[in-house]
Amino acid sequence: MTGFIIALIVIWIVLSILGFVIEGLFWLAVVGIVLFLATSAWGWFSRKSSRAGA
Repeated sequence: MTGFIIALIVIWIVLSILGFVIEGLFWLAVVGIVLFLATSAWGWFSRKSSRAGA
């Protein structure tokens, strides 16, 4: 599960960088940043809750 979350985070970072590099794809950068933040928060909360149950 951790590998999947890390893979998603890497994909969102790459999409954000592409969105900033290619001028017409600024919306891609915004979407990438939003998805990066959502995935990071989800991973952090799921990791935190799995430790509390252990």
